[in-house]
Amino acid sequence: MLNQILIHTPRWVWLLLLALLWLGLSQAVSRSASLRRSTVMPLAMIGLSLYGTVTAFGGNSQVLLVWLGAVALMASAVMQLPLSDACRYDPATQRFTLPGSWVPLMLILGLFATKYVVGAATAMQPTLAFDAGFSLGFSALYGAFSGVFLARAGRLWRLAMQIDRLPGTIVAG
Repeated sequence: MLNQILIHTPRWVWLLLLALLWLGLSQAVSRSASLRRSTVMPLAMIGLSLYGTVTAFGGNSQVLLVWLGAVALMASAVMQLPLSDACRYDPATQRFTLPGSWVPLMLILGLFATKYVVGAATAMQPTLAFDAGFSLGFSALYGAFSGVFLARAGRLWRLAMQIDRLPGTIVAG
């Protein structure tokens, strides 16, 4: 059965996976990035998460509330985690120095895998999209990924806002 699922997967899905792998791998090395660039990728992943939720389960209020609740819960938890000591923001150039991390790759692949599993499962059994346990469980998972992406960007914004009050300084996160 897995072989049939893989065979019937459109080619563009594999191209998307390659692009997402490249994006995730690019985050695994130390780099310099603007606040805008550090925000675009998480926002895009949140958009894909919400899109995956709505296209799979519709825009009903229960599904969206579960998604939003999971976003809020995970964002709140991750916002409490400290940034790496190697994370720095320079207000003069308005750029971050970011250490490499495998976390973005894992999050991106987790989101991709979730979308893939939901798509394959609902293609084989369309009634799953209307099963409360399935739809609410996967909506929560989509939301959890979004919350982590949101908080990762939020922690950088918080660092930049703290540092912007101290012109000419470079401060660790």
